[in-house]
Amino acid sequence: MNSNKKITAVIMALLAAAFYAINTPLSKILLSHVAPTFMAAFLYLGAGIGVSIMYLFHFKNESRSERLVRSDMIYTIGMIVLDIAAPIFLMIGISIGSASNASLLGNFEIVATTLIALLIFKETVTKTLWIAIGFITVSSIILSFDGAGSFNFSFGSLFVLLATCCWGLENNCTGKISGKSTYEIVLLKGIFSGGGSFVLALIIGEQIPETKYIAYAMMLGFVAYGLSIFMYIKAQRDLGAAKTSAYYAVAPFIGAFLAFVVNGESLTLVYFVALMFMIIGSGFVVYDTLVRHHVHPHSHTIVHTHDGMTHTHQITHMHDHNHFLYEGRHGHRHEDYMNSKEHQLEHDFSKIKGDNA
Repeated sequence: MNSNKKITAVIMALLAAAFYAINTPLSKILLSHVAPTFMAAFLYLGAGIGVSIMYLFHFKNESRSERLVRSDMIYTIGMIVLDIAAPIFLMIGISIGSASNASLLGNFEIVATTLIALLIFKETVTKTLWIAIGFITVSSIILSFDGAGSFNFSFGSLFVLLATCCWGLENNCTGKISGKSTYEIVLLKGIFSGGGSFVLALIIGEQIPETKYIAYAMMLGFVAYGLSIFMYIKAQRDLGAAKTSAYYAVAPFIGAFLAFVVNGESLTLVYFVALMFMIIGSGFVVYDTLVRHHVHPHSHTIVHTHDGMTHTHQITHMHDHNHFLYEGRHGHRHEDYMNSKEHQLEHDFSKIKGDNA
C-alpha cells in the first residue's frame, strides 16, 4: 500500500472513532426526551437514510461484484438482528448510568470481538492481545460498580456490556461481508436495524417523541453511526481489521472526555483507576496490531533443467508477517525477476540447433 493511501485510511479510522465518540454524551441529553428503544431506532434510521442519499450518487460507479449476494444472507441477517439489540442495550445503559463509564466500557467490544472470533470462528489470539484483554476486563469490572464506597453493581454498566457483546458478534458477521459495497452494508444496517427497533418500540408502548427530537436523533445517527461505520469499513479495507480496531480504540476516551464537558459529570477516583487500566490495555492492542509487524526479503537462485537446457531463475521472496487482532494468518509474495527475453532467446537457439541436427 502506498503511503498516501495508508495515511488516508488512518485518517478515516480516526474520524470514524471521533464521530462515534459524540454518540454517548449527546444521546445522554436526548434520552431525557426520547425513550431508549425509539432512540436506538432513530439513530440507525438516520444512518441508513443519510448513507442511502450518498449511495444515489455512487450507485452507477459500483460494480456488480461488490453487491451482496445470496451467500451473504446469513451474515447480513445476523448483522441486522444484533444491530437492533446492541443500541437498545446501550441506550438503556446510558439512561440509567453515567455517560463517561458507558464510553470507557465501549472498549470491552475489543474483548468481546476477540473472544467470539476465538470461540466461534476459531481465529488465533496472540499472547500480547491476551494481556490487553486482561487489562481491559479489569477496567470494565471496576467501572461496573457504583464506586461510592460500596460494591453495588451498576445495572447501567451491565446493559452497556451486553451492547458491546452484541457488537462483538456483529463485528465478526460484518467482517465476513466487509469486502462488499460499504454503502449497501451501512444502508441495510440503518434501515432494517432502525426499522426493527422502531417496531419494537411501538410494541412495548414507548411514547413517540416530538418531531424536533426525532430530527436531532436522526442527525446524530447519521454522523455517529452512518458516517462512522462507513469510514470504519473503508479504513478496514486498507488497514485490516486489527489496525482499524486499534485506531478506533480512541473513541471511548474521546467520549469519556466529552461526557465531562457536555454532561458535566464529575471526575472520580474510580474513573481514573479504570482509565489507567483501560489505557494500558489499549496500548497493548496498539502494540499487537501496529508495532508487531515486520517485512524481510529473501533472494533465492533456483537452477533447473528441462529439454536439455539449464535455466537460472532469480526469485525474491518477500515474507510479510502481519499479526492481526484476532486473525492468525500471514501472506507471502513471490516475484520472478528472470529476464524473459533471454529465456526466449535460449529457447529459440535450442529450436535452431534441433532443426539443423
